[in-house]
Amino acid sequence: MRIAFLCKRKYMGKDVIDDRYARLYEIPFQLAQLGHDVRGYCLGYQRQSAADVDHPAEPGRLHWRGRPIGSPGYPWQVLKDLRAFQPELLIGASDIPHAALTAWLARRLRLPYAIDLYDHFESFGQARIPGMKSMLRHAVRAADVVTTTSEPLQALVESDYRARGQVIAMPSTVDLSIFKPREKAIARQALGLPADAVLIGTAGGLYPDKGVDLIYSAWPALAARYPHLQLVLAGPYRETAAPPTGPRVHYLGQLPHMRTAELFAALDLGVVYMRNTLFGRYCFPQKAYEMIASGLPLISADVGAMTHVLRDRPEALYRADDTADFIRAVEAALASPVPSQVPVDDWATLIGRLEPALIAAVKHHSTGR
Repeated sequence: MRIAFLCKRKYMGKDVIDDRYARLYEIPFQLAQLGHDVRGYCLGYQRQSAADVDHPAEPGRLHWRGRPIGSPGYPWQVLKDLRAFQPELLIGASDIPHAALTAWLARRLRLPYAIDLYDHFESFGQARIPGMKSMLRHAVRAADVVTTTSEPLQALVESDYRARGQVIAMPSTVDLSIFKPREKAIARQALGLPADAVLIGTAGGLYPDKGVDLIYSAWPALAARYPHLQLVLAGPYRETAAPPTGPRVHYLGQLPHMRTAELFAALDLGVVYMRNTLFGRYCFPQKAYEMIASGLPLISADVGAMTHVLRDRPEALYRADDTADFIRAVEAALASPVPSQVPVDDWATLIGRLEPALIAAVKHHSTGR
């Protein structure tokens, strides 16, 4: 098939085209590797320079067209280009504007389309702009296929959005060649961490609205009870909510992907933090799969998708915003550090499962049934 994929260019702090990063890259890349001719359209909100590049993806083809925001008549540019490309299917991803743009293009071209919801877009700041939520819901409702990052979001799309197409839960996975069990001593040495301490920690956006302050509030009590316990943190933070400091706290800054894998190899216990908010209930925390694939025992807030992921290990779930229950979960995990046995599929497997639904949507549309 000829497939057009539309998304924003910067995703989770990475450039989709240049860094070839995660979900927004892997969906078109894996479809190309299945033999499809895929053209990606990336709009750079940070005014990245224009790009027209081919990425190897045999036996198919993957071509990227990046344009900076403010490009005159961008929707009409894409429409003109698509008329020449003649795709059989459109896929819109990354945020509300791209979901709406994909629906608009599909109507103009009379094509089937899919929408990928890597998050609960209504919890994004842009959803506060009047009309944005209704645009999103209309685009999702009329889509032939919808993929969601979690089972709770799948249920919301089916019930509240009243999606008419097939809705598939497809959590974001990780690169299993990077996130895998490693030698702990080597990882600690590489990161400058103590060899003999018990290390608990996490990586990601260290923001209170995401729930990281629960770790901070619990740390004094944990440090007092366990003299050999040390805290390791990595990721951006706001100056008004800085991580704790002290000789037993290690802040590693913002780590690149490979170094994050080293961190998870170095730790004895990982923490997945979330709040019981719209975002928390419908997101899928990618670091959970990164920790699981690394063989790292973990605990998590009992919210959204993580309730399902750790359903066989309820002792590893703590109540969001409950410091006492968080400490209880830490103590239970330190007493019995068992890695999760949840299987983590690679991107090729996930997109291989999605492909039949996309093919069926195109066939259904072409036959008018």
